[in-house]
Amino acid sequence: MPIGAALFARTFVIGVAVAAPVGAMGVLCVQRTLARGWSVGAATGAGIATADGMYAAVAALGIAALSNTLVAWQSPLRIIGGVVLLWLGWRAMVAPPAHASRIRAIASGGLGGQYASAVGLTLTNPMTVMAFAAVFASAGLAGAGGWESALVATAGVACGSFTWWLLLASSVALVRHAISDTTMLWVNRISGAAIVLFGAFALVTGIVALR
Repeated sequence: MPIGAALFARTFVIGVAVAAPVGAMGVLCVQRTLARGWSVGAATGAGIATADGMYAAVAALGIAALSNTLVAWQSPLRIIGGVVLLWLGWRAMVAPPAHASRIRAIASGGLGGQYASAVGLTLTNPMTVMAFAAVFASAGLAGAGGWESALVATAGVACGSFTWWLLLASSVALVRHAISDTTMLWVNRISGAAIVLFGAFALVTGIVALR
């Protein structure tokens, strides 16, 4: 296997591994897919993968100064992300059943808004870049091989992450139409409550870290 292809394959797996653990963005992607359809879930996943790729690029290029700056600002960013998650969680909890919710979502922001919000929310967790830096360092990838290798590694991570989110959104979309509006109301409430908890945790930890 060519070196570039081998590097892409390794970082593709890293992208999947970083994306797969359940967290606030995973719950958000599932909730949006159930409430608003596959396209919204896929757009959310694409936004998360974009942010993962951006952080992977910083780690792959070994940009220590930018990494340190991001980590230094992690508390304010975490607070911002926590506030946004609280708002999104509340919106999910009070959202109407699937069909009405999807119509409202398309009318009030479209796929671009879903994508942009996912990018922004994922970027409010700068510890992601440290996770990539640690994984890349252990694999001998951080800052090695110049720009070409960094670009391949970034593409591998972004593609791996997006593949995971696309599979998740597609799997959830398959069962979406079998869920009644009453069940969807409870799904919105439960997933919204989970997002609120993630947001509250981010907000509290961010405030505590500032002291």
